[in-house]
This record gives sequence, C-alpha cells and structure tokens, in this order.
Amino acid sequence: MRLGVIGAGNMASAILRAIADSEKSSTITRLVYEIDPDKAEATRAWGCTPCETMDKLADADYLLIAVKPQAVDGVLRELAPCYRADTVIVSIAAGISSERYTAVLGDDTPVVTVMPNTPLMLRKGATALAKNDTVSDEAFQTVCDIFALSGVIGVLPENKMKEIIAINGSSPAFIYLFAKSFLDYAAEVGIDPDTARTLFCGTLNGAAEMLTSSGKPVDELIRAVCSPGGTTLAGMDALYTGRLPETVRAACEACTKRAYELSK
Repeated sequence: MRLGVIGAGNMASAILRAIADSEKSSTITRLVYEIDPDKAEATRAWGCTPCETMDKLADADYLLIAVKPQAVDGVLRELAPCYRADTVIVSIAAGISSERYTAVLGDDTPVVTVMPNTPLMLRKGATALAKNDTVSDEAFQTVCDIFALSGVIGVLPENKMKEIIAINGSSPAFIYLFAKSFLDYAAEVGIDPDTARTLFCGTLNGAAEMLTSSGKPVDELIRAVCSPGGTTLAGMDALYTGRLPETVRAACEACTKRAYELSK
C-alpha cells in the first residue's frame, strides 16, 4: 500500500510515527510532501520519503490531506492536475466536507473525512471517521485501522462530522481550561502545584474510566459523589448557578458554527 501525505505538522507526524512503530510499517510505503524542508526531512526518521513536488504522490493508494482548513483550496488546485481517480482522499482538515474535494477532483472521488485530536501525539487519541458513498468498506477499514494505532476511533455518518468536532476535536482545549481553573484555585489556597496537578489529573483519568467502564449513566455517577448536604453538592450548586451546562453547550454550538463557515 502506498500512502501519500500532504503536510507534516503535529497531527500528520503523530500518525506517521504510529505507523512506523507498528506491524504495518513494512506494508505501507509513505511519501510526504511538505513545504517546510525541515519538517519534510524529519519524516525520514519514521521511514518516509520526502517529495519535492506534489505530483510525486500521484501513485498513492491513499492520500492524507493534513493541512489547515484554510489551505485546502490551494492544495486542491495543485493536486487536481496529477490526481489519480481511484486514490482515496483522507482529510483531517476540520470542517471540510467530502463535497469540497469532489467538486474539484470529480464526483466519484472516494473521500474519508476524519476528526482526530491532539492526544494522538501520545497514542491516546480519539478519532471520528466518516466516508462518502464512493469509498469501499475495505478501503474505509484500512483507514480506520491506521487511526486505531493512535487511540480509540468512532464511525459516524458524514452529516455529523462538523458537530463531532466539539466533542472530540476541540474538547481537549476546553478540558485544559477547566483543569487550569482548578489548578489556579489550588495555587491560590497554597497547595503545591505539582501535587495539585498529580491529584487532579489522576482524578480526570479515573473519572474517564468510570464513564467508560462502570456502565452507569452520567447522572448516576454524579449522584454517587454528591452526598446530601455535603461539600460536592455545594460546589455543584455553584456550577449550576454559573450555568456551566449552558456555557458548555454554547461552546459546542460556536465550534460547530465555525466548522460550517469553514466548509463554505
């Protein structure tokens, strides 16, 4: 299998490193086109071959588009003259739908849209994937298997790929801000920063495990921590007074709105 990669930023690099360290490495030829020569050269360490021009990727079976959404149109203009019709496009550009690619490359272009997140860099990622009707089940499974090397995956219909961005793509930043608020409070009350970080991050990991493994609904998990008249309930009252659920919803809606803007 030949995998072409356009762009060698953090996300593409994480994917390429995961492939290099896996059993699939010997079965996947990796060609990379990146305008930054230093980034391009760095991919050699993961068994990749840097290419000076995009047309060198023309024989790829799969073509990973790993650029910012704003750069997709420029990539398509350069790619169109050398694109081979049966190459599967794999796009991690947030908010860019398969129609953006088929409009330029042809109606029958097979496109897999992907929403990964930055924890892929630690192989703890969560990646959402969808395909258009032209992608075969076998080809889609191949793409899913590649991203599964870097964490968990979830398959969605195409028409939910903009909405999912808030849930797994952007949410790490939201969670970091949430965490920062707790750690800032710990500092204000004189708790050692390293100790606070260790305890809070351990709590995040444990709470995530409870969500995925306990089999209990979220509301039940919340109630299990909230003793009547206790400290947690007092804190929950403050969160509800501050309209935390509504604020989170507003953040998700703003994220989704921007994804639709980028898709135009």
